[in-house]
Amino acid sequence: MHSIHSTDAESAQILTHYLADEKATLKFGEELATCLHSGLTIHLFGNLGAGKTTLTRGILHGLGYSHVVKSPTYNLVEIYKISGLYLYHFDFYRFNDYSEWEEAGFRDYFNSDSICLVEWPEKAGDLLPRADLQCFLNMLDPGRNIQIRSSTETGKQCLIRWNTEKNT
Repeated sequence: MHSIHSTDAESAQILTHYLADEKATLKFGEELATCLHSGLTIHLFGNLGAGKTTLTRGILHGLGYSHVVKSPTYNLVEIYKISGLYLYHFDFYRFNDYSEWEEAGFRDYFNSDSICLVEWPEKAGDLLPRADLQCFLNMLDPGRNIQIRSSTETGKQCLIRWNTEKNT
C-alpha cells in the first residue's frame, strides 16, 4: 500500500510506502526504477541496516541489471552500465569531512547522462548537487517505512509519473 500527495508549501510530491521485508524492498525498488531516467540525483537516508543498498539493488534489477550488486561502503562508489545508462551508487558513510567528497573527484559523475544514488549524503554537506528525490528509510518492527520526497521539478515529475503508472 502506498500513498502519494502534494504539499502546498513547495508543491513537492511525497510518496510513502510500508515495506514488510527485504523482498518487499527489492520489489519496491524494481517498481521505482520504472519512473527513473538519466540526469537524476537521489539521496538515500536511513540508519545502518535500514535498506538503502537493498533498495538500490531493486532499482538496478528494475533497470535490467542482473549481476551482483555490492555495497559501495569501502570503494565509495560502484559503477553500473545498463544499456548505455550509467548508474553510480555512492556510500559516504566513512567520510569524516565534507572536503573528502571534493577530493575524491566525484563531481563529474553527476551529469545528465547518469543516475546517481547517494547513501549518507549528509556526510558530503552542501557540496553535493541538489537531490531530485530524497528517500527516507525508517526501520519499524516489523519491516520499514519509506518516504520519497521530490526536491526539484524533475523529481516531482518522476513521482507524478509513478502515481499515474501505479493507478492505470
